[in-house]
Amino acid sequence: MDCYNQEIFGPVASIIKSRDIEDSIRIANDSDFGLSACVYGDDEIQCREIADKLEGGMIFINAPAGSQPHLPFGGVKKSGYGKEN
Repeated sequence: MDCYNQEIFGPVASIIKSRDIEDSIRIANDSDFGLSACVYGDDEIQCREIADKLEGGMIFINAPAGSQPHLPFGGVKKSGYGKEN
């Protein structure tokens, strides 16, 4: 699907099957882009461990991606050259 290899802006969700959590992390990091990522789950410790392994400029846990003026903003890979704030 086209949106797998493109940077998507807007209310779009790509759903890709994975075998397990490690496969999910591999799939997420396989992108050429890395503005943000979201992790959802009931186990906060596990969510934080997963978030630490993701290649993204901004990682959100149990919240949709977004920005606030007082938080750093920026991406990695083809999604940016660093962070502001």
